Amino acid sequence: MTRPLRVGVVGLGVISRFYLRALEGSSTARLVAVCDRDPAVLAAHAGPVPGYTDHLRLLEEGGVDAVVVTAPNDVHARVCSDALARGVAVCVEKPLALNVAEGEALSALARERGVPLFTAFHRRYNAEVARLRAALAGARVAELTVRYLERIEEHAGTDTWYLDARRCGGGCVADNGPNAFDLVDLLLGPAEAVSARIVRDGGGTDRRADIALRAGGARARVLLDWSYAGERKDVEARLADGRTLTADMLAGHPGFKDSLWHEYDGIIDAFERRVRCGSEEGAGGLAALRLVEEAYRLEEPVAEEVVG
Repeated sequence: MTRPLRVGVVGLGVISRFYLRALEGSSTARLVAVCDRDPAVLAAHAGPVPGYTDHLRLLEEGGVDAVVVTAPNDVHARVCSDALARGVAVCVEKPLALNVAEGEALSALARERGVPLFTAFHRRYNAEVARLRAALAGARVAELTVRYLERIEEHAGTDTWYLDARRCGGGCVADNGPNAFDLVDLLLGPAEAVSARIVRDGGGTDRRADIALRAGGARARVLLDWSYAGERKDVEARLADGRTLTADMLAGHPGFKDSLWHEYDGIIDAFERRVRCGSEEGAGGLAALRLVEEAYRLEEPVAEEVVG
């Protein structure tokens, strides 16, 4: 394939603008169609490419080689499976699906059809994370801490489905957990959850979590917060030789969500490589889902008041 990869975007919520801008700036991928179930949302994105309110019509009529799925979490499995069944490559926003069973079914279908299934973990493509990863090459890490702290209402915007645990798959563990778990995998290798302390609000949604993991001979800790005043996204690696190395994922990007622009450029580039070259990039969606389920299974009672 020498022409640009023809991509459709399914779901035009708050994250879609980062994909749309990345596709606009890509020399190897091109936006050819968009889709959203809400006609008003679709009308707001009226432009030079066709718009659809039904993803099946986009798949049949849109002339796509691939789709980016940014629809709510509870429809990931259906939209992705419809695309894979038609031989259309998929880049899906994390999490891959609502649960491990759905994720396993999608992975099996992708293998059966020989179609790329890529889960987008945008923090993998953060410049500060890349710098830290290079600095850790050959070093022995004793403990890694990943902090993912924000106020979810600020980040969800008009996508209120994030606050519905049935549609999101849970709270902070289901939503922010996959990005944090994937960073542990990126920097340490495959991990398993050891313990999880989770604080829930009055409606039972997890708003804070402290999850301990083990990856090879290293310990890892993932700290999540949906009720944080402001935003903090960073990684701290304590080395066996006593040094501590850090990566502030927001460094150099003072505006709200500004770091995401370069990260989503990285996602589109990596997805295009996966489609054209058969790389293994974006293959960690199922592993992250398993860690989410492990964390909920290991949940320990927390002797403090619930938030909210």
